[in-house]
Amino acid sequence: MIEHTYAVVGMACGHCAGFVTEEVERVAGVTAVAVDVDAGTVTVTSEKPLDDAAVHAAIEEAGYALNGGRS
Repeated sequence: MIEHTYAVVGMACGHCAGFVTEEVERVAGVTAVAVDVDAGTVTVTSEKPLDDAAVHAAIEEAGYALNGGRS
């Protein structure tokens, strides 16, 4: 399993987490998504490397922006 954590700007509540989770789960290869609203992070799990651009686009589609890259 591969895990990457992305810093996301603008999430403030459980609804925000739901929107981000829904969009990121649509990215091919994603097996799990964990959103920590308080920390402003999204942890994405996959079995193979993911296309960072696809994850970034999914987060933007949910209405939020990445704060830097991933870790």
